Parts: sequence; C-alpha cells; structure tokens
Amino acid sequence: MRELVNTEQFEAWNGGEGRHWSDRHDRWNAVNEGFNPPLLAAAAIGPEDRVLDIGCGAGQTTRLAARAAVRGSVLGLDLSAPMLTKARGLAAEEGLEQIAFEQGDAQVHPLPTAAFDVAISRFGIMFFADPVAAFGNIGKALRPGGRLAFVCMSDPARSQWVHVYGAVRAALPLPPQEATAPDGPGMFSLSDPSVIRQVLDAAGFYDVHTAPVEAVGNFGRDTNDAADHLLTSGPGQHLVSLADSASDGAGDDRTRAALSAALAAYERPTGIHLRTAAWLVTATSR
Repeated sequence: MRELVNTEQFEAWNGGEGRHWSDRHDRWNAVNEGFNPPLLAAAAIGPEDRVLDIGCGAGQTTRLAARAAVRGSVLGLDLSAPMLTKARGLAAEEGLEQIAFEQGDAQVHPLPTAAFDVAISRFGIMFFADPVAAFGNIGKALRPGGRLAFVCMSDPARSQWVHVYGAVRAALPLPPQEATAPDGPGMFSLSDPSVIRQVLDAAGFYDVHTAPVEAVGNFGRDTNDAADHLLTSGPGQHLVSLADSASDGAGDDRTRAALSAALAAYERPTGIHLRTAAWLVTATSR
C-alpha cells in the first residue's frame, strides 16, 4: 500500500477481523447477499463498463459486476490483505479475467482520473476517517456523468440483528460508559439520509437519491451455529472482552448464553434469519 490514513481500520481488517471475514466469506455473503440485486439494478452495469468496487472484501460483488461487464473491467479495492487474497482466488476459480484487485485506502488511494463508468459498494463505505475526502477521491476516478451506487446501514432500530446485540448487552454486566457507541465514523455513520446528501454534495456528486431497502440474511443453521459464528466476529469478541472485565474472566460463557437466548427468538426450521435495513444510494459524478 502506497498511502494510508485510516490506520485503525487497516489494523482491524489486516488482523483478526480480516481473517474472520476471509475464512467465513460464505457465511457473511449469506447474511448480506440479499442486497446484491437492488445494488446491481441501481448500478445498471453495461457490458463495456469500467467498474470500481469500493471495500470489495472477498469479492462477491466484484465478481457479479464482472459478469455484467463482460467486455469491460472491474477493480476491487479494499484495505484487507486477507480478504483480497480470498477474492483473487475466487475470481481465478471462476475465470473472470477482467477483474483486478488492489489493496488501498479509498480516501487517498491514487486511483486513475476519470477511469471508471460506475462505482459500487455493499457496506464498504461507512468507515472512512474523512468521508467527504473519500467520496471526492472516488468521484475523481469516475468519468463526468459516472454513476455511484452503494448500500449502507440505515437506522439501527430497523435491523433485527441490532436488537439481538442489544439484548446481549442488556443481559451482561457491562460498564455504563460502554452502553452506547461514540459519535464518528462507524457502521451507522451514514444512517441519516441528510448526512449522506451533505457528504456527497460536498464531494462533488449531484442527483443524490436514497431509498430504503431491506434484506433477510441467514445467520446460521440454528441458535448454536449462529452464536458460534457471531462470537468469533469483532463485535462478538468485543462483548466477550467487556464481559470478561466485569465478571472475573467468565465473559465467553456469559456472552454465549446471552447471545443464544437472544437468537433463540428468531430460530425457525430453516435457520436463524434476521432482517437488515439499509439505504440504497445513487448519485452522479460531475
């Protein structure tokens, strides 16, 4: 990587969190792939388009874009070396030769000017240290009149998995200062559509539209399987560490019990299915 400003996210996605998402890419795709159809419909990728996939992760959306841009090209950009290794392997297995991947911080990565017709992202644009600068950099990489389409988290109260984590926190003896997340960049940093419009306007985009979208994701075969999966994620490990500090090292057992109890309310014969609410955002580059 030549340039980097988002050091905290770089460390997370090149450490345990990046390995977790890489090793379990199929599990996280099962959670999020319900957003692929509306995202790709909004992006309207043509057969000769040049596509930029921001925060591409293990590359599911990159590969889908490549299938649409059959005579074009797709660049997947992500901070995470482990996820990009997985992405390159999966693209090679599918014989998608028009795909390339680069490790980089979208806020400062030296993208070629006016080199893309469309930029897409599935939940890869909420953690920028400076979102105006990041979207400005993306906008410069798009040709004039190029299309931006992404999905980002909306009001957390609308997502069932947020309620699951809320129930876990309520059941654990956590320090009071940990009850709410601090302001600033994060998973819900673009949950307010007025903020989305302000950021994209300041970054040089126009014709900004936001539309609510929802998808039900598969979090596991049953309560135990879903709990095992979520406990190895960053948020799950964070809850374990908080519970450890408040219960003399019994955090794992206490967190697992609380998480299993919260998930049990959603268990059905077909597994644990939880709704995620998001914004589908489209805009045009100047």
